[in-house]
Amino acid sequence: MIYKTRNIFGKIKNKNFEVTLTGSKSVTARALVCAALAKGKSVLHGASVCDDSSTIISCLKALGIGISVSGANIFVEGCGGKIPEKKASFNVGNSGTAARFLTALAAFSDGEYYIDCSDAMKKRPILPLLDYLRAAGAFIEAENGGFPLKIRGTSPVFPNIKVDITESSQFLSALFLTAVCAQKPVKISFSGSHSLNYADMTSEVMRAFGAEVFKDGNTYCVNGVYKAADYKIEPDISSACYFYAANKILETEITVKDMPLKSLQCDFKFIDFLKSFNGGKADMSAFSDQTLTLAAIAPYLDKTTEIYGVGHIRKQECDRLNAIRINLSAMGVECEEFADGIKIYPAVPKPAKLKTFGDHRVAMAFALTGLRADGIEIENAEVVSKTFPDYFGVLDGLCASLTK
Repeated sequence: MIYKTRNIFGKIKNKNFEVTLTGSKSVTARALVCAALAKGKSVLHGASVCDDSSTIISCLKALGIGISVSGANIFVEGCGGKIPEKKASFNVGNSGTAARFLTALAAFSDGEYYIDCSDAMKKRPILPLLDYLRAAGAFIEAENGGFPLKIRGTSPVFPNIKVDITESSQFLSALFLTAVCAQKPVKISFSGSHSLNYADMTSEVMRAFGAEVFKDGNTYCVNGVYKAADYKIEPDISSACYFYAANKILETEITVKDMPLKSLQCDFKFIDFLKSFNGGKADMSAFSDQTLTLAAIAPYLDKTTEIYGVGHIRKQECDRLNAIRINLSAMGVECEEFADGIKIYPAVPKPAKLKTFGDHRVAMAFALTGLRADGIEIENAEVVSKTFPDYFGVLDGLCASLTK
């Protein structure tokens, strides 16, 4: 699918538009694991219905968890911390969240499991997590250090685990999200330089389901069990960021329905960051998923934008820094790529067909560039289904409303 963007700059007659979003993908993923391990029936209200969420649901069903979906509500019959299926196979597809969380879940369960994934997912880091799980007592066979995996879970779980979060804080989240399977206190100490925002989000969701999570310096202590809950999932802030970024370059007043005043999601900080940023140096380490978003609107800012602190995004769905340089260069925008960032000079983007590299965030971000430039087309635009299946439909509705 090729998506042809619509340049609406200078054609706007109505500056106001309210976007309705589904729940946060990141919060939904964590709530699904908590609900699956809880005792009793949980309801997740306003959940994300994207590909990543569907993947996690499919994998949990393979483990014997009862799950049904009705619109944006997910009903989960928890297992009380004991995975029902003692032998199972499942595929985490292209979901990094599913790959990390469910690998840890299998390793902390008393069964034998075979886990596979997409070819693209095999290129993303998983080996450090496997080493931590082995140190905790799990037996894991891995081809070439990664997927597919054969896991024989551990019981009991070693109560002291050390993890380096330099490559991904998701390793840390995966470990303490599933450590409740030990049914005794587990201490997880971390080292390395990476934002803890997602780990903090994980601990907040865990507490909402009754687990005890304490942080003392560089150590998290996990104890207790999950209890079934009626849990309301807040709107997806990562998706909301695209529309607030559009405001920055279109001088519009687009808002998101039910936008919270504060949020568990770290990308919430990016929306506030945008209000005063008009070029200059930008440390994006605290909300690195929005690096592409900032890069896509950077040509329209008053000053040169220098993004840094995001070297780890080279190992996400694609090498995102390289994808930024390639697409900006295709539009005639001058930029310089560095090991942990990129410098982007103000410019008027030229018509171009842009590559998505199989990455949903590349597709969504660079559609923003086309809101103020002629002839921008997004190739393989269907990749947005990973997190925001109706993104282009919402964008088309926004353009129509703003210009009528």
